[in-house]
Amino acid sequence: MLKKINKEYVAIKRALTRRSTPKYSESINNTDRVLDGIVTYNEFGGYFTPLSSQKRPAVQKVLKGKVHEPKTVKFIRDNCSSGDIVHAGTFFGDFLPPLSNALSGNAQLWAFEPNSENYRCAYITLLMNDLKNVNLYNCGLGDESTSSKMLIESEKGVTLGGGSRIIGEDKSGRTIEVSVKRVDDVIGDDRDVSILQLDVEGYEKQALTGALNLINRCKPILILEDNKGVIETNWFKENITSIGYEIKGRLHQNTVLVISSTHNLKL
Repeated sequence: MLKKINKEYVAIKRALTRRSTPKYSESINNTDRVLDGIVTYNEFGGYFTPLSSQKRPAVQKVLKGKVHEPKTVKFIRDNCSSGDIVHAGTFFGDFLPPLSNALSGNAQLWAFEPNSENYRCAYITLLMNDLKNVNLYNCGLGDESTSSKMLIESEKGVTLGGGSRIIGEDKSGRTIEVSVKRVDDVIGDDRDVSILQLDVEGYEKQALTGALNLINRCKPILILEDNKGVIETNWFKENITSIGYEIKGRLHQNTVLVISSTHNLKL
């Protein structure tokens, strides 16, 4: 069934097998290509999941009607208070409905996804749920506004999906060119951010560097999937720990950092 959603032509496939994962000879970043995916639902809303990533854990969870990283979602919903949320590593938008619906008043969700296929899926997820307080960007986060390569497929041809990552050097596998921006270049000084959540597959230091003005100004709760051990580095101690941040706990693969004198958490 083909369905037109805001100029997006979407091939919706409701049944698939292991052999049905598509292999594209054309660029996966080609926004003119018909977008293959599956519509599914959980307690928070509807989602358009990319067919090419149907074996990825987050997709598998929502295909079963479940919530991916439920502890992380609950923690953010319970502790976002009246401020904005920054959410990087949006994938197909599985966090968008639950986080958007938890915001109060004029608070906004700032979501970032550099992979165009994933971004298009996230945008459809946004439209399906009629989310008005979400700012969705087709870019990654880094320490400068530039472009970079992103690894989206392993050398064995396995689609990385939400595990796609920005790389600083050539690696085996399939890459695409993506846009990268600094948080401080996107979010204005008039915004109060309560939570900064990064799932950026090893690009944590660069993303945090580009958000240092916001971190010092707003002192948000930090939720980091720390794939490269940045929390243990001298850079982190000099730039983040020195402000007063300390590890509060873990949610799935994420580390939660807070300033005890500032944050009154609901656990």
